[in-house]
Amino acid sequence: MICKSLNMFPVECIARGYLTGSGLETYRENGTIAGIELPAGLVNGSRLQPPIFTPTGKAEVGEHDEMVTRQELWEEVGEAVAERLEELTLYIYTTAEKIAREQGIILADTKVEFGTDSYRGEITLGDELLTPDSSRFWDASEYEPGKSQPSFDKQYVRDWLRSPEAGWDGSDNVPHLPEAVVEKTRARYIEAYERLTGTKF
Repeated sequence: MICKSLNMFPVECIARGYLTGSGLETYRENGTIAGIELPAGLVNGSRLQPPIFTPTGKAEVGEHDEMVTRQELWEEVGEAVAERLEELTLYIYTTAEKIAREQGIILADTKVEFGTDSYRGEITLGDELLTPDSSRFWDASEYEPGKSQPSFDKQYVRDWLRSPEAGWDGSDNVPHLPEAVVEKTRARYIEAYERLTGTKF
């Protein structure tokens, strides 16, 4: 493995092409996401055209990341850097979204992180890219705005944890995942990989 030392920006760069997750919750509260006003009447799974950039600040371990506005990001990293982070994030998303759509998969959103190369100071991609843990992938054939979408990502585990079967109250005492949940999650990850790449896992 070849590694490069990066000075990471204290922000997660998120591109959203569809309204879901924490973005949906924020929209329902005030009609905006990260300070961006959205049209009225959107529902769970509504497509956002064009996609939007909604960065979040990096929280302390154990805490939840909080969305930040474009102005807050400018103040944190500088206007030129903030604009470049937005440009790179949306480029990655729109390129990947087109590839996924051609394979019958919707890329709803994705998270990327960047840092500066410690030698040349160039903005460089760090961390994972377009994995089921950093992105939401939906089956285009089952897509239906107004409800939760069947996914190829960790949402299946989240949904189980919120179910009466799990009986979890959100405390640190997280229930053990049943083997069936693990296997179904794994199978969905593999299916997404094979459909996106056209190769056997």
